[in-house]
Amino acid sequence: MRRFSKILIANRGEIACRIIWTCKEMGIRTVAVHSEADRDSLHVRFADESVCIGAAPSAQSYLNIPSVIAAAEITNVDAIHPGYGFLAESSYFAEICEACNIKFIGPRSSVIRMMGDKVEARRAMQEAGLPILPGSPDPLQSEEEALTLARGIGFPVIVKAAAGGGGRGMRIVRTEEELGPAMQTASNEAVAAFKNGDIYIERYIERPRHIEIQVLADEHGNCVHLGERDCSVQRRHQKLLEEAPSPALTPELREQMGAAAVAACLRVGYSNAGTIEFLLDEDGRFYFMEMNTRIQVEHPVTEMVTLADIVRNQIRIAEGEPLGYTQQDVIIVGHAIECRINAENPETFAPSPGLITACNLPGGPGVRVDTAIYPGYFVPPYYDSMIAKLIVHARTRELAIARMRRALEAMVIEGIKTTIPLHLEIMDDPEFRAGAYSTKFMEDFKRRNGSK
Repeated sequence: MRRFSKILIANRGEIACRIIWTCKEMGIRTVAVHSEADRDSLHVRFADESVCIGAAPSAQSYLNIPSVIAAAEITNVDAIHPGYGFLAESSYFAEICEACNIKFIGPRSSVIRMMGDKVEARRAMQEAGLPILPGSPDPLQSEEEALTLARGIGFPVIVKAAAGGGGRGMRIVRTEEELGPAMQTASNEAVAAFKNGDIYIERYIERPRHIEIQVLADEHGNCVHLGERDCSVQRRHQKLLEEAPSPALTPELREQMGAAAVAACLRVGYSNAGTIEFLLDEDGRFYFMEMNTRIQVEHPVTEMVTLADIVRNQIRIAEGEPLGYTQQDVIIVGHAIECRINAENPETFAPSPGLITACNLPGGPGVRVDTAIYPGYFVPPYYDSMIAKLIVHARTRELAIARMRRALEAMVIEGIKTTIPLHLEIMDDPEFRAGAYSTKFMEDFKRRNGSK
């Protein structure tokens, strides 16, 4: 068993700070890497050491693998935690870490590679017994092949990038005439975003719930799930808020989905933290969508209802420790909601970088804020627009909604526009309050509220 004395965090912002907090509790020293634009960031201030790895653009800093590895070697770290985004799901980066004898805090590079290819992941999960939507077993080779498959599946279908994620390289197709142009557009987007133009199709569910199961698996063949998160409130396939547990799941369905996720992880030899994402149709049938081989942005809602520290578990697993508990030891208490606070115009969703002139973060019972902002912080235009996560926990969902509303009202961020007003409107929305929503929620919300 290998104990870590120093970990490099290959990330920035709130997730870098989140990892630092757990490392401090574990007595592990931390190294922050940063771009020139992030010299004054909180993750740089609170880490034990810091290394500038390049200019502001991500390609020249946080995505620059040689610079990250060089920083790890000159600071003599034992391991690298990739957080989410950037290099977190790069099988190549994980492979480089392995070759340099630096522990990558995540699954093996071979598993990341398998799950990163959506077609290969579908095949692997189907072999592991998970239900999947009817679709192409391999990347599409021609429009004729796609048309034959689509006719067999039945319209509508969805075209997806094999190496995709985040809604890029995805197109819904409702008629035969739309298929060819949709394939071309999706493939072009995939090349631009992922440098891989492979696409596939599968049946499209009109009004699903987006449910994900959090799993933890050690390197000794033990695996548990920590329940589910409902991520159905989305805009253009980008999540806006998440909650746990899902209002849509019965205890029986939760147990069924959790057991399926655990069995699949054991089948593919998965280790560390991961998330298996499902689509849940209106008849209560669930289908594998994809697996995220990293910690998720929305992991705090699971931590709030289970009292787990997922980052701590990641580090312990990477050190070679067994989980130390079983599925029977996992207990879900109460309800948690997370709102992603983005530096965006809440009506147009246009980015709003700039100087934060004033800032007040809410507190009180059951309130948690994960952020790296402070008064005088300049939100750079180079990275993702999320600047904070506001999470609440309460005994019931009704109280959690009231608590979130109270916390949002107390959250003040001046100098830039944020999505706080939008989240306040969502908390008052009758469909959200009833828990009877789908991934079409934002479309329905905008229709009910005019052009907002």
